[in-house]
Amino acid sequence: MSPPLTLLMEETAPGVWVALGNRAEWLGVRPHPHERASTGVLPAWRTEEFLASRALLRHVLRIVMPELAGAAVRNDRNGRPVLDGHPGTGISISHDGEALAVAVAPHRQVGVDVQIPPDTVSDGLLRRCLRARAPEVAALPESARATELAWVWTVQEACVKAEGTGLSGRPWAIDIEPAAARGRWGDYRWISLRTLSGTPLSCAFSGTGTYGEAV
Repeated sequence: MSPPLTLLMEETAPGVWVALGNRAEWLGVRPHPHERASTGVLPAWRTEEFLASRALLRHVLRIVMPELAGAAVRNDRNGRPVLDGHPGTGISISHDGEALAVAVAPHRQVGVDVQIPPDTVSDGLLRRCLRARAPEVAALPESARATELAWVWTVQEACVKAEGTGLSGRPWAIDIEPAAARGRWGDYRWISLRTLSGTPLSCAFSGTGTYGEAV
């Protein structure tokens, strides 16, 4: 059977692959035995997210690193997904609503985030995530400012996912310029796929070299 439609698959930087898909479509893929065994304690909605996102991940692995497509996926002590037995290959998974996103990056740490823009965003949330840059976005029409905040947040989330700290890394404190398509945060580079994706989608990654060592 042919795999479901991948809405987007792009090598965003050398050796950094990002894919975007739809949850409902990837739910129809037969799950890897490891994934099926891991869903027993999850609620139904979480099971759907879990199985669909990992089906998309394995699809990308089959294309770019087929020798690793059958590897078990587990979480490290910080909750970051890793390929069991292959710590040198960075992977990342994100989902929001029906949108799924995954990233694969040999010899790098990588993070990916996708966000469906909310209908509205409060001034307080803008200030929390944008600080001195908040007035620039607050001046936009409601839908545009919600979308722009979603783009910024995907960068912030992708950065802390690549770092492996998640929310404990305080993503809202990362200074991201609105409308920017790429930049740096410490040892990590980031890219927003603004020209390729209609849904806010960003990835962050370390430099090439030994996994965990940015160069």
